[in-house]
Amino acid sequence: PHGPNQKCKSGPVDLVFLIDSSRSVRPHEFETMRKFLIDILNTLDIGLDTTRVGVVQYSSQVRSEFSLKTHSKLENMVKAINEIVPLAQGTMTGLAIRYLMNEAFSPGQGDRPKVPNVAVIVTDGRPQDRVAEVAAEARERGIEIYAVGVARADMTSLRAMASPPFEDHVFLVERFDLIYQFGLQFQDKLCDMDMCNTVKHGCDYQCVNTPGSYHCICPEGQLLQDDGKTCGTCKSANIDLVLLIDGSKSVRPQNFELVKKFVNQVVDSLDVSAHGTRVGLVQYSSRVRTEFPLNMYHTAEDIKAAVMKVDYMEKGTMTGLALKHMLEYSFSEAEGARPASRNIPRIGLVFTDGRSQDDISEYAKKAKEAGITMYAVGVGKAVEDELREIASDPVEKHFYYTTDFSAINTIADNLKLNVCPAESQGEVEVKDPCACENLVEFQQATMNSLDQFTQKHILSK
Repeated sequence: PHGPNQKCKSGPVDLVFLIDSSRSVRPHEFETMRKFLIDILNTLDIGLDTTRVGVVQYSSQVRSEFSLKTHSKLENMVKAINEIVPLAQGTMTGLAIRYLMNEAFSPGQGDRPKVPNVAVIVTDGRPQDRVAEVAAEARERGIEIYAVGVARADMTSLRAMASPPFEDHVFLVERFDLIYQFGLQFQDKLCDMDMCNTVKHGCDYQCVNTPGSYHCICPEGQLLQDDGKTCGTCKSANIDLVLLIDGSKSVRPQNFELVKKFVNQVVDSLDVSAHGTRVGLVQYSSRVRTEFPLNMYHTAEDIKAAVMKVDYMEKGTMTGLALKHMLEYSFSEAEGARPASRNIPRIGLVFTDGRSQDDISEYAKKAKEAGITMYAVGVGKAVEDELREIASDPVEKHFYYTTDFSAINTIADNLKLNVCPAESQGEVEVKDPCACENLVEFQQATMNSLDQFTQKHILSK
């Protein structure tokens, strides 16, 4: 019965809808949501080898209506959607995202390896629990999240859930009857899944499809250049890097060892020498201690050995004091920072696992005003707002969060502070620390790191 253009042919996708059925969703609104779901399903190429769909509703609890492997036929899905009875309680969105991550996208429920995972969350209100951390974890695992807010939903929560870039993944409409507009936009995204074969991508090495887009990747040991297409071996040129590591007692001894490994993993990605990259290390707790200044060691081996010998302070968390110390001492010429006239990028990286006990605003601002490019890496109870305040713009490229210490090595993988030498070192006037060959280019723009996780099986890590 369908016309030739009815179904969109995407590559295979595992798609799960997460539907808010809290009591604020009125009965006629729930009916609109039902129709919206069915309308989207009608445009998809549904089947166990093509697009698999699961539907989960949530309120104060989570209920799976059907999993990715339950139905292979559209009519059975439509029947199941028409039989959904709303839970009509609270709005535990964080709980629902955790279910999505641990259950809905699990092999037991029909998730396929190497197939993109896409989630569409439809909600009409503010979550009653925390969503930022769990959503970050879900995105790190490669789930692409679209957040659709209706009526009383707020933009901050939607952005905390959704994948970047937000203009493609966040949708807010005033009324349920406008929700179909998202359907049209989403359909276009999903239908363009095989972009590598439909556009002239110009990738040097390999093109990787992502929902509605694509990106280029490079073989191991090479970096994607600023044009997003070519690969090059350019490692870091000269940077002065100071790492500030949190030695507060909440970190715990065994995790402090993991932090040291994290530091060494970052050092491994750099080209360390007296004339190349210099690295300094500062530990802070209730006070601040320079473990070694920028001019102390000139080889990666010496730096890594010194890192492993660092003693754990095990007291408070004075992040503001540490930023002040970094600005006033660590980046001074006396401690080995090269003169500002040489335009050697100054990069500060703060690693913390909790809320600061002092004010960070003043020195976070002063560090950036002094031209230091700031990265913020948070674990566990680290506060997202503080990390964002420390991080340079664009914040999305300079701030990382993970829930537990065992995952910080994946951050280090994405956090290669790769710096390409300017065409003629010295002549170049660097107005913007990120302009000169995009001086600090993370492995690939972090916007793509999500897509990389989705495609991690393609990357020969």
